[in-house]
Amino acid sequence: MRARTTIWTAGVLVAAVSGLLLVSGCVPNKKIVYLQKDDLHKKNLPLDTVVRVHNLSIQEYRIQPLDILAIRIESLTDDEFDFVSKLYPNVQQQGAGGGNAANQLINSFLVDDNGDIEFPVAGKIHLAGLSLFQATTKLQDAFKAFLKDCVVRVRLQNFRFTVLGEVKLENQIVSLNSRVTIMEAIGLAGGLTDLADRSKVKLVRQRGAQTEVVYLDLLDEHIVESEYFYMQQNDLIVVPALKQRPYRKYWLENVTLIISTLTLVLLTVTLVQK
Repeated sequence: MRARTTIWTAGVLVAAVSGLLLVSGCVPNKKIVYLQKDDLHKKNLPLDTVVRVHNLSIQEYRIQPLDILAIRIESLTDDEFDFVSKLYPNVQQQGAGGGNAANQLINSFLVDDNGDIEFPVAGKIHLAGLSLFQATTKLQDAFKAFLKDCVVRVRLQNFRFTVLGEVKLENQIVSLNSRVTIMEAIGLAGGLTDLADRSKVKLVRQRGAQTEVVYLDLLDEHIVESEYFYMQQNDLIVVPALKQRPYRKYWLENVTLIISTLTLVLLTVTLVQK
Protein backbone atom coordinates (compact mmCIF):
# COMPACT_ATOMS: atom_id res chain seq x y z
CA MET A 1 0.00 0.00 0.00
CA ARG A 2 2.81 2.37 0.91
CA ALA A 3 4.62 1.56 -2.33
CA ARG A 4 1.51 2.43 -4.35
CA THR A 5 1.11 5.68 -2.44
CA THR A 6 4.76 6.56 -3.07
CA ILE A 7 4.40 5.80 -6.76
CA TRP A 8 1.21 7.86 -7.00
CA THR A 9 2.85 10.79 -5.21
CA ALA A 10 5.91 10.62 -7.45
CA GLY A 11 3.69 10.52 -10.52
CA VAL A 12 1.78 13.59 -9.40
CA LEU A 13 5.05 15.38 -8.69
CA VAL A 14 6.41 14.54 -12.13
CA ALA A 15 3.21 15.75 -13.79
CA ALA A 16 3.27 18.99 -11.78
CA VAL A 17 6.90 19.71 -12.63
CA SER A 18 6.26 18.97 -16.30
CA GLY A 19 3.30 21.32 -16.40
CA LEU A 20 5.24 24.07 -14.64
CA LEU A 21 8.12 23.80 -17.09
CA LEU A 22 5.79 23.86 -20.08
CA VAL A 23 4.02 26.97 -18.81
CA SER A 24 7.27 28.79 -17.94
CA GLY A 25 8.71 28.00 -21.37
CA CYS A 26 5.76 29.31 -23.37
CA VAL A 27 6.13 32.55 -25.34
CA PRO A 28 2.82 34.41 -25.90
CA ASN A 29 1.93 35.98 -29.24
CA LYS A 30 2.21 39.51 -27.83
CA LYS A 31 5.97 38.94 -27.54
CA ILE A 32 6.35 37.64 -31.09
CA VAL A 33 4.09 39.60 -33.45
CA TYR A 34 5.84 42.60 -35.05
CA LEU A 35 4.39 46.11 -35.28
CA GLN A 36 1.51 45.64 -32.87
CA LYS A 37 -1.30 48.06 -32.18
CA ASP A 38 -4.48 47.77 -30.13
CA ASP A 39 -5.98 45.62 -32.91
CA LEU A 40 -3.77 42.58 -32.24
CA HIS A 41 -6.59 40.50 -30.77
CA LYS A 42 -9.52 42.26 -32.39
CA LYS A 43 -11.95 40.28 -34.46
CA ASN A 44 -13.74 41.39 -37.61
CA LEU A 45 -11.03 43.79 -38.70
CA PRO A 46 -11.99 45.80 -41.80
CA LEU A 47 -10.64 44.33 -45.03
CA ASP A 48 -9.37 46.26 -48.06
CA THR A 49 -9.39 49.42 -45.97
CA VAL A 50 -6.61 51.74 -44.80
CA VAL A 51 -6.74 51.38 -41.02
CA ARG A 52 -3.98 53.86 -40.11
CA VAL A 53 -1.45 56.16 -41.76
CA HIS A 54 2.05 56.85 -40.40
CA ASN A 55 4.37 59.66 -41.47
CA LEU A 56 7.80 58.19 -42.21
CA SER A 57 11.03 59.88 -41.16
CA ILE A 58 12.99 59.01 -44.31
CA GLN A 59 16.60 60.15 -44.19
CA GLU A 60 18.38 60.11 -47.53
CA TYR A 61 21.76 58.41 -47.26
CA ARG A 62 24.72 60.81 -47.26
CA ILE A 63 28.08 59.83 -48.66
CA GLN A 64 30.77 59.27 -46.02
CA PRO A 65 34.56 58.89 -46.07
CA LEU A 66 35.68 55.35 -47.03
CA ASP A 67 32.51 54.74 -49.04
CA ILE A 68 33.07 52.93 -52.34
CA LEU A 69 31.19 54.53 -55.23
CA ALA A 70 30.55 52.94 -58.61
CA ILE A 71 30.66 55.82 -61.08
CA ARG A 72 29.58 55.29 -64.68
CA ILE A 73 30.12 57.89 -67.37
CA GLU A 74 28.11 57.51 -70.56
CA SER A 75 28.65 59.45 -73.77
CA LEU A 76 26.85 59.25 -77.10
CA THR A 77 29.74 60.92 -78.90
CA ASP A 78 32.60 58.65 -79.99
CA ASP A 79 35.14 61.49 -80.09
CA GLU A 80 34.40 62.46 -76.53
CA PHE A 81 34.53 58.84 -75.44
CA ASP A 82 37.94 58.35 -77.05
CA PHE A 83 39.22 61.47 -75.30
CA VAL A 84 38.02 60.28 -71.91
CA SER A 85 39.44 56.80 -72.55
CA LYS A 86 42.89 58.30 -72.84
CA LEU A 87 42.42 60.13 -69.55
CA TYR A 88 41.23 56.99 -67.75
CA PRO A 89 43.15 54.06 -69.25
CA ASN A 90 42.47 51.80 -66.24
CA VAL A 91 38.72 52.29 -66.30
CA GLN A 92 36.53 49.45 -67.54
CA GLN A 93 35.12 50.35 -70.95
CA GLN A 94 31.88 49.17 -72.49
CA GLY A 95 30.27 49.92 -75.78
CA ALA A 96 33.28 51.26 -77.68
CA GLY A 97 32.72 50.08 -81.25
CA GLY A 98 30.24 47.51 -80.04
CA GLY A 99 27.12 49.13 -81.39
CA ASN A 100 25.63 49.85 -77.97
CA ALA A 101 23.44 52.89 -77.47
CA ALA A 102 26.06 54.62 -75.34
CA ASN A 103 29.79 54.49 -74.72
CA GLN A 104 30.40 53.87 -71.04
CA LEU A 105 33.21 54.22 -68.52
CA ILE A 106 32.74 52.32 -65.27
CA ASN A 107 34.98 52.30 -62.22
CA SER A 108 34.90 52.20 -58.44
CA PHE A 109 36.24 55.09 -56.40
CA LEU A 110 37.08 55.17 -52.70
CA VAL A 111 36.05 58.34 -50.90
CA ASP A 112 39.11 59.49 -48.95
CA ASP A 113 39.27 60.68 -45.34
CA ASN A 114 38.50 64.22 -46.45
CA GLY A 115 35.39 63.11 -48.33
CA ASP A 116 36.91 63.57 -51.80
CA ILE A 117 37.40 61.45 -54.90
CA GLU A 118 39.99 62.36 -57.52
CA PHE A 119 39.70 62.33 -61.31
CA PRO A 120 42.42 63.23 -63.82
CA VAL A 121 41.81 66.70 -65.30
CA ALA A 122 38.66 67.18 -63.21
CA GLY A 123 40.76 66.96 -60.04
CA LYS A 124 39.41 66.37 -56.56
CA ILE A 125 35.66 66.51 -56.13
CA HIS A 126 34.17 66.71 -52.64
CA LEU A 127 31.21 64.34 -52.24
CA ALA A 128 30.96 63.68 -48.49
CA GLY A 129 27.65 64.82 -47.06
CA LEU A 130 25.85 64.64 -50.41
CA SER A 131 23.09 62.24 -51.33
CA LEU A 132 23.71 59.94 -54.31
CA PHE A 133 21.47 62.14 -56.47
CA GLN A 134 23.32 65.30 -55.42
CA ALA A 135 26.65 63.59 -56.10
CA THR A 136 25.43 62.62 -59.58
CA THR A 137 24.54 66.23 -60.37
CA LYS A 138 27.86 67.54 -59.03
CA LEU A 139 29.90 65.04 -61.05
CA GLN A 140 27.94 65.72 -64.20
CA ASP A 141 28.55 69.46 -63.80
CA ALA A 142 32.27 68.78 -63.28
CA PHE A 143 32.54 66.77 -66.51
CA LYS A 144 30.67 69.30 -68.65
CA ALA A 145 33.97 71.12 -69.18
CA PHE A 146 35.26 68.38 -71.50
CA LEU A 147 32.24 66.12 -72.08
CA LYS A 148 29.48 67.99 -73.84
CA ASP A 149 26.96 65.16 -74.05
CA CYS A 150 27.45 62.89 -71.05
CA VAL A 151 25.39 61.16 -68.42
CA VAL A 152 26.85 60.25 -65.01
CA ARG A 153 25.42 57.53 -62.77
CA VAL A 154 26.49 56.90 -59.16
CA ARG A 155 25.80 53.87 -57.01
CA LEU A 156 27.00 52.98 -53.51
CA GLN A 157 28.77 49.61 -53.54
CA ASN A 158 29.53 48.98 -49.86
CA PHE A 159 26.40 49.87 -47.90
CA ARG A 160 26.74 47.38 -45.07
CA PHE A 161 25.36 46.58 -41.63
CA THR A 162 25.70 43.72 -39.15
CA VAL A 163 22.97 41.71 -37.43
CA LEU A 164 23.86 39.61 -34.36
CA GLY A 165 22.07 37.79 -31.54
CA GLU A 166 18.79 35.87 -31.74
CA VAL A 167 18.57 35.79 -35.53
CA LYS A 168 18.64 32.73 -37.75
CA LEU A 169 21.76 33.87 -39.62
CA GLU A 170 24.20 36.20 -37.89
CA ASN A 171 25.92 38.06 -40.67
CA GLN A 172 27.40 41.25 -42.04
CA ILE A 173 25.17 42.21 -44.95
CA VAL A 174 26.19 44.30 -47.97
CA SER A 175 23.32 45.84 -49.90
CA LEU A 176 23.20 47.73 -53.18
CA ASN A 177 20.10 49.47 -51.86
CA SER A 178 20.95 52.28 -49.43
CA ARG A 179 17.35 52.63 -48.22
CA VAL A 180 16.84 49.56 -46.03
CA THR A 181 14.52 49.44 -43.01
CA ILE A 182 15.41 47.64 -39.80
CA MET A 183 12.68 45.10 -40.60
CA GLU A 184 14.26 44.40 -43.99
CA ALA A 185 17.70 44.14 -42.36
CA ILE A 186 16.41 41.48 -39.97
CA GLY A 187 14.72 39.71 -42.88
CA LEU A 188 18.06 39.59 -44.72
CA ALA A 189 19.48 37.87 -41.62
CA GLY A 190 16.86 35.14 -41.90
CA GLY A 191 14.45 36.68 -39.40
CA LEU A 192 14.35 36.45 -35.61
CA THR A 193 14.07 33.24 -33.63
CA ASP A 194 11.03 32.49 -31.45
CA LEU A 195 13.15 33.29 -28.37
CA ALA A 196 14.22 36.77 -29.53
CA ASP A 197 13.21 39.74 -27.39
CA ARG A 198 11.66 42.00 -30.00
CA SER A 199 10.93 44.74 -27.46
CA LYS A 200 14.59 45.58 -26.69
CA VAL A 201 16.53 45.39 -29.94
CA LYS A 202 19.81 47.31 -29.64
CA LEU A 203 21.00 49.52 -32.48
CA VAL A 204 24.57 50.84 -32.46
CA ARG A 205 25.12 53.69 -34.93
CA GLN A 206 28.21 55.70 -35.83
CA ARG A 207 27.84 59.44 -36.27
CA GLY A 208 31.23 60.93 -37.08
CA ALA A 209 33.48 60.42 -34.06
CA GLN A 210 30.58 59.36 -31.83
CA THR A 211 28.67 56.12 -31.39
CA GLU A 212 24.97 56.15 -30.50
CA VAL A 213 23.27 53.27 -28.70
CA VAL A 214 19.47 53.10 -28.81
CA TYR A 215 16.92 50.41 -27.98
CA LEU A 216 14.00 49.84 -30.31
CA ASP A 217 10.68 48.09 -29.72
CA LEU A 218 9.80 46.15 -32.86
CA LEU A 219 6.50 45.10 -31.30
CA ASP A 220 5.23 48.67 -31.46
CA GLU A 221 3.79 49.81 -34.77
CA HIS A 222 4.99 53.37 -34.16
CA ILE A 223 8.58 52.24 -34.79
CA VAL A 224 7.94 53.06 -38.47
CA GLU A 225 7.95 56.77 -37.53
CA SER A 226 11.32 56.58 -35.76
CA GLU A 227 14.43 58.14 -37.29
CA TYR A 228 16.13 54.80 -36.58
CA PHE A 229 13.69 52.80 -38.70
CA TYR A 230 16.01 53.12 -41.71
CA MET A 231 19.50 51.65 -41.60
CA GLN A 232 22.68 53.67 -42.02
CA GLN A 233 26.18 52.69 -43.08
CA ASN A 234 27.96 50.43 -40.53
CA ASP A 235 24.91 50.03 -38.27
CA LEU A 236 25.03 47.16 -35.78
CA ILE A 237 21.85 45.37 -34.66
CA VAL A 238 22.04 43.18 -31.55
CA VAL A 239 18.93 41.11 -30.76
CA PRO A 240 18.73 39.88 -27.12
CA ALA A 241 16.98 36.73 -25.95
CA LEU A 242 13.81 36.36 -23.88
CA LYS A 243 14.09 35.10 -20.31
CA GLN A 244 12.49 31.83 -21.49
CA ARG A 245 15.60 30.99 -23.51
CA PRO A 246 17.58 29.25 -20.70
CA TYR A 247 14.52 27.12 -19.81
CA ARG A 248 13.81 26.18 -23.41
CA LYS A 249 17.40 25.65 -24.51
CA TYR A 250 19.02 24.04 -21.46
CA TRP A 251 16.74 23.29 -18.49
CA LEU A 252 13.86 21.86 -20.47
CA GLU A 253 16.04 19.35 -22.28
CA ASN A 254 17.73 18.15 -19.07
CA VAL A 255 14.53 18.04 -17.04
CA THR A 256 12.75 16.19 -19.84
CA LEU A 257 15.46 13.54 -19.68
CA ILE A 258 15.10 13.29 -15.90
CA ILE A 259 11.32 13.03 -16.08
CA SER A 260 11.55 10.34 -18.75
CA THR A 261 13.95 8.38 -16.53
CA LEU A 262 11.70 8.72 -13.47
CA THR A 263 8.67 7.66 -15.50
CA LEU A 264 10.51 4.57 -16.71
CA VAL A 265 11.57 3.71 -13.13
CA LEU A 266 8.01 4.16 -11.80
CA LEU A 267 6.62 2.02 -14.59
CA THR A 268 9.17 -0.70 -13.88
CA VAL A 269 8.40 -0.68 -10.13
CA THR A 270 4.68 -0.89 -10.84
CA LEU A 271 5.11 -3.85 -13.15
CA VAL A 272 7.38 -5.65 -10.65
CA GLN A 273 4.85 -5.24 -7.80
CA LYS A 274 2.13 -6.66 -9.93
